[in-house]
Amino acid sequence: MNNTNQAERKNDDMGRIVSENLYNSRTIMIVGSIDDTMAQNVCAKLLSMAATSDEPITVIVSSPGGHVESGDMIHDMIKFIKPRVRILGSGWVASAGALIYVAADIQDRYSLPNTRFLLHQPSGGVGGMASDIKIQRDEIVKMRDRLNQIFVLATGQKIERIEKDTNRDFWLSVEEAKDYGLVGTIISNAEQIK
Repeated sequence: MNNTNQAERKNDDMGRIVSENLYNSRTIMIVGSIDDTMAQNVCAKLLSMAATSDEPITVIVSSPGGHVESGDMIHDMIKFIKPRVRILGSGWVASAGALIYVAADIQDRYSLPNTRFLLHQPSGGVGGMASDIKIQRDEIVKMRDRLNQIFVLATGQKIERIEKDTNRDFWLSVEEAKDYGLVGTIISNAEQIK
């Protein structure tokens, strides 16, 4: 076996070991852009862990966001399964990543100290015939209103404040996110997750 094949096999073995360790510790990582493939993978892990035990599951989020409906799928599955889900923000929690983050109850929303948060209204590429453009615009407005309502319920902020803040990119430091009602607890080590 040549050195390239040995290195690939070693990397595959290491990836399998890491995946098994994460699964056994009931930890799921959401890192990078959110799309339907990631949502399917994350939801399958949530369902599998829920079928195995009612013990809490920890989800770590570091994401620039992505496809809103894929974020919806993960958000809804976190609420759907029986085990308690604790969410830890790390790096950045933006857009659809923030939607996933607020799926957990406030007491189960943790963040590391250098995490940044971003809320904003959904956007989309609109094109085609005028009638299709109107349909797409109307759907984006409905999506914006629905997402704003989710953040109202998750943060305790008034709808007028959420609408104003999400009209443009709204960045928050971890301390600002805690004051805003996004973050429940800022932590610096794993022992602080309860």
